[in-house]
Amino acid sequence: MSDQIAKLVTALLEAWNTHDIDHISTFYAPEYVGIDVADAQPQSGIGGIRHMLQRYFHAFPDMHFSLDATVTEDERVALFWTAHGTHQGKLMNIPPTGREIRVRGVSYLTVKQGKICHAEYIWDVAGLLRAIGLLPRL
Repeated sequence: MSDQIAKLVTALLEAWNTHDIDHISTFYAPEYVGIDVADAQPQSGIGGIRHMLQRYFHAFPDMHFSLDATVTEDERVALFWTAHGTHQGKLMNIPPTGREIRVRGVSYLTVKQGKICHAEYIWDVAGLLRAIGLLPRL
């Protein structure tokens, strides 16, 4: 992994864990486009990433990400992560349950000129729904 990408990944993960949306937004380019498997529409621009983060941090105010692995190729990096938190706010029209979650996912980022310009967030939505009691255990 290039030093620039490695530093960005470390700083981004630290920022995600502070929940400081203003600071997190500085990692994203104005032309940013993000695709989240839980959203019907892509996120667009800084406003799009801010909106996504506000939703998740509201629903899981104690959410913490741990980095499991990274794979880098040129200007792209895949972050394999695990998120932990407590469902304390509404998410996807689901009222808070107070249940603890542990969800795994991958963020596939394209970085240009030190900013994230494209991202795909692929994560275990069914696992989240099982953890909060909306789907049966397998």
